[in-house]
Amino acid sequence: MKNINVFKEFAKYASLNVMGMIGMSCYILADTFFVSRGLGTNGLAALNLAIPVFNFINGVGLMLGMGGATKYSISKGRSSASVTNEIFTNTFCLGILFAAVFAAAGIFFSGALTKLMGADETVFEMTNTYLKVMLLFAPAFIINNIIICFVRNDGNPNLSMLGMITGSLANIVLDYIFIFPMNMGIFGAILATGMSPVISLIILSVHFIKKRNGFRFSRCRLDPRMAGGTMSLGLSSLVSELSSGVVIIVFNMIILGLAGNIGVAAYGVIANISLIVTAVYTGLSQGIQPLVSNAYGRGELVTAKLIFKYALLAMAVISLIVYLTVFIFAAQITSIFNSEGNAVLSTLACTGLRIYFTAVVFAGFNIITCVFFTSTERAVPAQIVSMLRGLFLIVPAAFLLSHFFGINGTWLSYPITELLTALTAAVLLKRFSPEKHPLH
Repeated sequence: MKNINVFKEFAKYASLNVMGMIGMSCYILADTFFVSRGLGTNGLAALNLAIPVFNFINGVGLMLGMGGATKYSISKGRSSASVTNEIFTNTFCLGILFAAVFAAAGIFFSGALTKLMGADETVFEMTNTYLKVMLLFAPAFIINNIIICFVRNDGNPNLSMLGMITGSLANIVLDYIFIFPMNMGIFGAILATGMSPVISLIILSVHFIKKRNGFRFSRCRLDPRMAGGTMSLGLSSLVSELSSGVVIIVFNMIILGLAGNIGVAAYGVIANISLIVTAVYTGLSQGIQPLVSNAYGRGELVTAKLIFKYALLAMAVISLIVYLTVFIFAAQITSIFNSEGNAVLSTLACTGLRIYFTAVVFAGFNIITCVFFTSTERAVPAQIVSMLRGLFLIVPAAFLLSHFFGINGTWLSYPITELLTALTAAVLLKRFSPEKHPLH
């Protein structure tokens, strides 16, 4: 009977968060579709060059949100109610500090960042505009991620999901209005994206207005020790997001040399479909986080591991469906973003999709395992897995395989990296199991 109740809770939290994360991922996917239709291949290339900065901003928000909300859930599980408000206040203040840095970068350094991303004369202005406005909206992106995580962990996954989806739907509608009827170009695309977290925060404010919140602002100083613990627990989430950005930057550099802007545009198709798939796994992992953390805080290690097993099973089924869909419908998926009917782009993207997405089951395993480690206060193994897949393996693999196998080697580097990381993660699961590391 207890297992049935655990599964019901897992199904509720996981499904709501998967839907919410798919909605959030439409920030960039909607831009990709409308930009490709309204601005062609150059617009698509400019958008893809700017995406890594979005990954970084989103990653910081997730680091603080996941880290703070994990500490909040464990604190609730241990009945440490007096600490929960301090955890939320410290996390929020950290978000404001990071947001100020991003906004300042948008005001003073957007041009330098645009060059750093590899934009040439053809796409410089569009890329610079997208980056500048995105950075100015960084406070909304970061605070939205923090509030979403805390609201979900405060027992309100329905509102958390509603906030994510409403913001995303608003983004899609505004994308169309700004790019086509109002003819605002790339500025309209990023303005629509920037408005999305603002609208999401308005929805999430219901949690406070109706006084359902178990966390509040408290008068306390920013605690360096608590801040360090929050960022340490959430670091794997940041690295996971950064890994997407790092992969895009490295792949863009390599592909520019191999196939020019058309190659980058083809990779834009792959990267944005990957964004959706990764969002599913992220939603699944974030869905189990409050349940695992709460069970861990109560000392119910068997329940925590059972929830983790449910997540892995769901991930395996989803991975099979995703790969079959991508393999069979690669041409149709590519055509959605290929408004000019470019034959070279179509060929590159179709082949790339089929090779690149062989990684899905390994990537899903790595993402969920990272969050399981984080949820049970095992920051070090979570960071190891994140670093391997985001930095230490993918970069050398991309350069090495592209040298020997050209652009197909570039696509292949991603599944090889995720496979090697998954093998390492499996070893770490045995080494750092909760039973071998008792509760503090």
